[in-house]
Amino acid sequence: MARELLTSWGEFQSAADRLLALAEREILIYDHDLARLQLDASFRQDYLRRLLQPGRADCLRIALRETALVQRTNPRLMRLLADHPTGMTMVKTPDHLAHLRDAMILVDGRHGLVLFDQDQPRSKLLTDEGEELEPYCQRFEEIRREGGTPVSPTTLGL
Repeated sequence: MARELLTSWGEFQSAADRLLALAEREILIYDHDLARLQLDASFRQDYLRRLLQPGRADCLRIALRETALVQRTNPRLMRLLADHPTGMTMVKTPDHLAHLRDAMILVDGRHGLVLFDQDQPRSKLLTDEGEELEPYCQRFEEIRREGGTPVSPTTLGL
């Protein structure tokens, strides 16, 4: 059981990588646009692919306030979404949630990284803190219940 306050973007990225490596069952991500997480990096893709095994449903769920950047700059992540339609979902949250400025990565209901404001690196890393993480897990589910627009892994066009 550990709690750690992080104050730099480098610490934030390092903590995110540690959480991705710990994932065994589920990763929940709520973020503005995934820009800081850089999930298209090949070693991070390895973590996600390991989680997205055949037969696993809903093990990677992502809710974003903006999706244009991720669709434009994350081809590997979009390929994962196409290859694992039951294991991975990505949703653009409704416009009435656009004012929210926090972000979170929740892993297996036990580990989490909470960014308090999208423009500031101040964040909290929770490792083996299931009880303290519970309100964040509930909040993620509340955000998901608000609905939104599913992100398509393919670009529509002529």
